[in-house]
Amino acid sequence: MSEAVEQVNAVLDRMGAPGALAPRLLAALGPGAAADLDANPWLLLRLPQVTVEQADFCARRRLGDSARPDDPRRLAALTAHVLRLAARRGNTVVEEKRLAAAVGKLGAPAPAAALEAAVADGSAVVLESTDEPDDDFDFEEGVVPEVPEDTDRYYALADVGGAEQRLGEELLRLIGGNDPIMDTATAGETVEAAEERGGFSVSDRTREAVVTAALRPVTVLSHGPGEAGEIARALLCLHAIAADSRVGIAVAAPTAQAAAALDAEIARARGADAGPGDGPARDASGKGDRAAAPAPPGDSADGGGPAEGEGSGAPDGPEEGERTEEGPGEGPEAPAPLRAVPLADLVAGAPLTVGLVVLYEAMSVGAARTAELAAACPDGAHLVLVADPHQAPSAAPGRVVLDVAASRTAHVAEIAGAEAPGPLAELASAVADGGVPDVEAPGREVVRVPASSAEEAAHRVVQLVTDSIPRALGIGAEDVQVVAAREDGPAGTRSLNAGCKERLNPGPGAHGGFDVGDRVVLAAAGPGFVPGDTGYLREVDRGAVVELAGGARVRVADPAALRHGWAVTVAAAHGGLWPAVVAVFPPEVPVSRPQVYTALTRATRHVSVVDATAGALEAGVRDNAVLERSTLLVRILREG
Repeated sequence: MSEAVEQVNAVLDRMGAPGALAPRLLAALGPGAAADLDANPWLLLRLPQVTVEQADFCARRRLGDSARPDDPRRLAALTAHVLRLAARRGNTVVEEKRLAAAVGKLGAPAPAAALEAAVADGSAVVLESTDEPDDDFDFEEGVVPEVPEDTDRYYALADVGGAEQRLGEELLRLIGGNDPIMDTATAGETVEAAEERGGFSVSDRTREAVVTAALRPVTVLSHGPGEAGEIARALLCLHAIAADSRVGIAVAAPTAQAAAALDAEIARARGADAGPGDGPARDASGKGDRAAAPAPPGDSADGGGPAEGEGSGAPDGPEEGERTEEGPGEGPEAPAPLRAVPLADLVAGAPLTVGLVVLYEAMSVGAARTAELAAACPDGAHLVLVADPHQAPSAAPGRVVLDVAASRTAHVAEIAGAEAPGPLAELASAVADGGVPDVEAPGREVVRVPASSAEEAAHRVVQLVTDSIPRALGIGAEDVQVVAAREDGPAGTRSLNAGCKERLNPGPGAHGGFDVGDRVVLAAAGPGFVPGDTGYLREVDRGAVVELAGGARVRVADPAALRHGWAVTVAAAHGGLWPAVVAVFPPEVPVSRPQVYTALTRATRHVSVVDATAGALEAGVRDNAVLERSTLLVRILREG
């Protein structure tokens, strides 16, 4: 135990709180945690597992009679507590009246004073706006509403509200550039040439979308389910535009797993062998072609970091101002092959030097991370958000793609292939329309598995992962991801992970409940990884060494950032893609259309739907069509 943890533990002991909270409080409050907590026991509310009643008890133990209900420290902590709860639900802001009402219900005798106290101590900020969002916007039609004259007041956590404000400012900077990379005719010719060279074709709508991205500074390229191949072909066309215009391109995905899956699709679109298994996962042995430590952006790709010109921020061509000498019949040097990189790696290499930046699976990325990406883009760069708008919004606060599109400050186009949808896409499309029908799946692309209880559902899940899917479909257990609707309960991620571990990597849990070879998911950000990254635990030496999809290895210093990863929640799975997914919906769990759609579309070849809801799955998809969030990005962009 470190000295800092011991100091926090001593403070907790004096106020009657369990010492087990010390490491998390130190992470939440920083190096001065012990002194800050000693002076303000209500800082315990920084941890989600601590209730207001428990914080009040500890404050009375520590402060005695001075621990009053109207203590400004308490009032500020209650306000910040409500804002944190809202942020965990994806909201970036809370409207003033709603916030005051919620704080009052928690026991603040003067809610207005509580809001003022939070602003005074810096835990909250006030944001004002005269615009209002266009709730009727969709990606095809909509009318811009009139702007009201009244001013609305919102409150936000300083970091969350600041991130959304920075995102708006950075997007407005890019939008203000407004210089096309190519004119319409040249971009169209470049796309045709790329199709001829690559031996593929894209639909007319996709061609128009690619040209739009070349013309407009910020573009949302929407798509539906089953369009991974068409997206890869569209990216190859954008790569050709970036190469011919000498601006360079960077393509990022939210996680290492998603980047590896997109690389496999790009390889298939080029006609290259994407390798067995249709996916990037490794088996538990760690054997594979890339198990070295990740290289920093711009270095050799051997270690998993982006290679020069491959999404590292280096342009696919000469440096600015550099001249090339070309003899008769000679062309410029061929650009580096297109390659996706994890978003964390790309922003780590900021500032970027490319003129075209693409974010894949953009619905899964929150306001803060998107702000980092936008800030990394140089003036004049074009930012392209590739997203399926039917998916759930990100686990992190914000609803970036929907807000950018609704603001009418960016352009929206559609990637849509000409092929008939397969069974997976057919089911997902039906869910997007509010139904969960049976679909014909001659290749067993979709299998529905009814269960009468959570316990039976858990049994079916483990059976599918460890036996049925590998045996019947030839997809190894390492390429199967369980996506669950909840964490707790017999069919929640905790129990499902225990069952999968017993079958796939049994062991005593010698390292804080983990063994080398365990499949893990990262629950926090760190050097080279983000929440939602999945991989395998390879070593435990000065921290946990985790091999991510694609082969890069990262060191995780904080063991609290690790969770077992055979089964993950829908929120954790968002942004990842796997050849096979087992989506499990236990009894008595809230179900929504975006949640189910997101779970289904994590699969590229097969999905098994384990349904123990006794009809609640169909009802939730039918009735709960939208996951509401309170954000200000639309207003920031319109008022900018």
